[in-house]
Amino acid sequence: MIKMAVIGVGVMGKNHLRVLGTMNRVEVLAVCDPNIDEIHAVKLYHDIDAMLSEEPIDAAILAAPTFLHKEIGLKCMEKGVDLLIEKPIASNSQDGRELRDCANRNGTKLVVGHIERHNPVVIALKDEIVDKEIYSVNITRIGPIPPRISDVGVLTDLSVHDIDLIRFVTGREIAETKIFKSQKIQHHHEDNAIIAVRLENDVVGNITTNWLTPFKKRVIEVSTSEGYYEADLINQSMNEYSSSKYIDINHSYLVRNCFVRKGEPLFFELTAFLDYLSGGPIGHLAHADDSIRTLELLES
Repeated sequence: MIKMAVIGVGVMGKNHLRVLGTMNRVEVLAVCDPNIDEIHAVKLYHDIDAMLSEEPIDAAILAAPTFLHKEIGLKCMEKGVDLLIEKPIASNSQDGRELRDCANRNGTKLVVGHIERHNPVVIALKDEIVDKEIYSVNITRIGPIPPRISDVGVLTDLSVHDIDLIRFVTGREIAETKIFKSQKIQHHHEDNAIIAVRLENDVVGNITTNWLTPFKKRVIEVSTSEGYYEADLINQSMNEYSSSKYIDINHSYLVRNCFVRKGEPLFFELTAFLDYLSGGPIGHLAHADDSIRTLELLES
């Protein structure tokens, strides 16, 4: 039985608690959050040092605000606690490298919660294009501004998903980025951005993201030598559009609804984390270096 703690119980922390409560390989011993007064069925701490001193924790989910990741993460790993840190790993790439180096020094396992890697439609898309020549990748991630976000802008909150996804889905490194951003309704951070990317082998990509749209949209489109794929991350559905030698009138094309075995990405991510803690491979989990690379690209 893996003894776990959840640090920070905002929206994502509560989701982690909910999913962990359905798993029989883990026991959540404690929660740490200075901003809540009580929590059902789990011991509550307001101070991270007290929790680390008093509880025999094997691992923790760090879902506190991004600016606290470095301080709390270092304290946990110095105590030998393995970590899953919610994306991004830290506020900047230098802090991320300090967390990675601390994990290496202490022999602790450190992964980052890039949850879209565990979205079933992302896995299905990755499998579909694995042997195909990729021409371009376009990702749209838009929606209304979330009230929970105050310490970062849309690039750090949303675009980190998609920079990581482009690398994960294509298996290629990003060679160049160009970022265009603006601040329309946020008081302190950007809320509107377009990122143009160039990957290895002249694959080009585009990420459109904002907090200005009244509805949520999460779509990945990949153009390949054999077909065009459109994957909806919210509905977990995917279509392939392809031309056929038997259909050449008016540029007609075939549409194939690709099979996706649907499920909750967070459940799959936490299952992979527990497997990794138990000696299994890292699998689709994001290594610290993956999240550091994403931050480096945003900073360039």
